[in-house]
Amino acid sequence: MRNGAEVTAETDRSMLRRVVAGGGIGNFVEWFDYGVYGYLATTLATVFFPSDNRALSLLATFGAFGVSFLLRPLGGLFFGKLGDRAGRQRTLVTVIVIMSASTFVIGLLPTHEQIGLLAPTLLVLVRCVQGFSAGGEYAGASSFVIEHAPANKRATYASALPMSTTLAFIAAAGLTALLSASLSASDFESWGWRVPFLIAGPLGLIGLFVRRNVEDTPAFRKVQAEGKVAAAPLRESLRTQGKPILLLLGFLMTNSVGYYMLATYLPSYFQEQVELSKGTALLTNMAALLLLVVFIAVFAVLADRVGRKPIMLGSCLAFAALTIPAFLLAQQGTVGALLGAQAIIAVAQAGTSAVTSLLLVEMFPTRVRYTSASVSYNLAYMLFGGTAPFVATWLVSQSGSGLAPAVYITVIAVISVIAVLQIRETKNVSLLADTDEQEPARSAALVVEQIDQPDAPAHPGGRSAVRQINDNQARWEH
Repeated sequence: MRNGAEVTAETDRSMLRRVVAGGGIGNFVEWFDYGVYGYLATTLATVFFPSDNRALSLLATFGAFGVSFLLRPLGGLFFGKLGDRAGRQRTLVTVIVIMSASTFVIGLLPTHEQIGLLAPTLLVLVRCVQGFSAGGEYAGASSFVIEHAPANKRATYASALPMSTTLAFIAAAGLTALLSASLSASDFESWGWRVPFLIAGPLGLIGLFVRRNVEDTPAFRKVQAEGKVAAAPLRESLRTQGKPILLLLGFLMTNSVGYYMLATYLPSYFQEQVELSKGTALLTNMAALLLLVVFIAVFAVLADRVGRKPIMLGSCLAFAALTIPAFLLAQQGTVGALLGAQAIIAVAQAGTSAVTSLLLVEMFPTRVRYTSASVSYNLAYMLFGGTAPFVATWLVSQSGSGLAPAVYITVIAVISVIAVLQIRETKNVSLLADTDEQEPARSAALVVEQIDQPDAPAHPGGRSAVRQINDNQARWEH
């Protein structure tokens, strides 16, 4: 067994590779769908929401994008409960099947020209199914990967999740740019836009195979073996984890808005406001996303060394201070200016992305982790992430200012800074602890108390002195 690792002896490097692949493939499918939808927004506006008012068509398209996020919290509650009761692995297998199938169906939908208003109605319904299933993905994948990972490298292993997310956006942008460049405008509008959605089918089959061949996490198996699986995860989460859920939501506001502004809204913004071609907008965005991948890896290593809190505080402050200057730079309209503006946002976003999956896992105890993380994460992405392109488009149309989205992000970032200041550092928490407070210092104090009073009854958590000593001995070895 590795020293300092919260993994069982059989969790070797081969298993960890399968775990990371299993977690990453689902995130790739989820965010590939959202990326494709964002990059094809201008085309989908024509295909499903034709109108003489271009701004109205885009608003309707982004509205359909945002509607799917209304179902994410419900999906998070459903799959969170399932994940905390039946296990992470079984739940994630179900999630990827529904998620990839719904994305695939979008590529088969008839257009407004073919069936009229029924076309956008079907699009919204399928987006809702996709949003419901996606509600169980990121929090579950985070628990799945990080509960398997060595304790001293949790951030490093966890970085595979936001990196797979970003690589999905890059793949979506690259494929969209390739199709746009190789097809005529009429062919692209006729059938070319369907290709990226149809690719989700085989991707889902690959993900299903990988996830079915990985065992569940040591932390969940421990809770299961001890008979401590939560009977009502949602009720217990709301009763015992209310404050951390709200604080994490406060941080995730910036993470969600920043990501969708960078990876979904800006390509359309550049086409509409800066009058950039679709190909150039997508290529500059791909370059920014590649930079995002690199800095996620950098910040993950730092998070393992210096902790999570400095990274998330620094990134939120960067969003608050630099978003408006970045948009001002973008308005110059040159390729260099657009690259520089997106690079600023990408580096700030990398900090929030590198620690998000960690916080989803480390802030909550095992028995209600999936549910608690799903509530916080999906509320943030429903209220702020999924609505970001719509809000930004609406703010520009109402104010007439291209800086309106930057002001919105700045306000959100300031709120996140306030929340982050109240979040405790989670670098050294034990994922195998079965108490609500997982702080090693508190646990050590309980051991001393039990040793001083060997005949004392079990502490209020219900565990005996011997059990408490054994638990804390394991933590000290970690």
